Amino acid sequence: DCSHATLFFYCCDGSTTSSDRQVLVFPFETDFSFVALIPQKEMGLRAFTLCMRVATELEGERQIILFAYRTPDYDELNVWREKDGRIAFYLSGDGVFFHLPPINTFRTSLCLTWESRTGLAAFWVDGRRSTYQVYKPGHTIRPKGTVLLGQDPDKHLGDLEAMQSFVGEVTDLNMWDYVLPRSQIQALHYEHKITKGNVFDWATIEYQLNGNVMVVDDD
Repeated sequence: DCSHATLFFYCCDGSTTSSDRQVLVFPFETDFSFVALIPQKEMGLRAFTLCMRVATELEGERQIILFAYRTPDYDELNVWREKDGRIAFYLSGDGVFFHLPPINTFRTSLCLTWESRTGLAAFWVDGRRSTYQVYKPGHTIRPKGTVLLGQDPDKHLGDLEAMQSFVGEVTDLNMWDYVLPRSQIQALHYEHKITKGNVFDWATIEYQLNGNVMVVDDD
């Protein structure tokens, strides 16, 4: 079953090819295409670093979901490009908003860091950090949910909306259950080897494809 694979890609004939250079392509706006990511450990998180390289041609006043993690009753961690172009993330409620350089047709290296102890949150774009904002100190992200790329589930794996779907490319998605130091985030942007993500490691990530999503080599 090639719908369940890893990006250290297991093909249907049983052969294995190294694929940490693969890209997920979402070619069309839909209410059914998504990729479910399977974490390497439970996502009960009190801190995290989430990084990906992302590109889109979508413009205008339209929400775009960049990352969605939901448990049955809560949007635990959602990252959006908002209608006004700001980038926001939400932890089980009202979000926090950042004015960042626009995500466009050229791939952006985007990281997000947050820790519960202080509430300090920041985005990193191509190795440069935004200003810190204080957001939900003391909060804990709940485990046992589902991570989706491409769609925002308004209930557990349901109520998908085409006008919020992601169209474009995602690659190099990695996640850690702690805040990476500046030197590591900048090294990741320049594609240097750093500590592998212990929640998601793009080189070995497990995923399930649904609908019209392509996995292509990044040549």
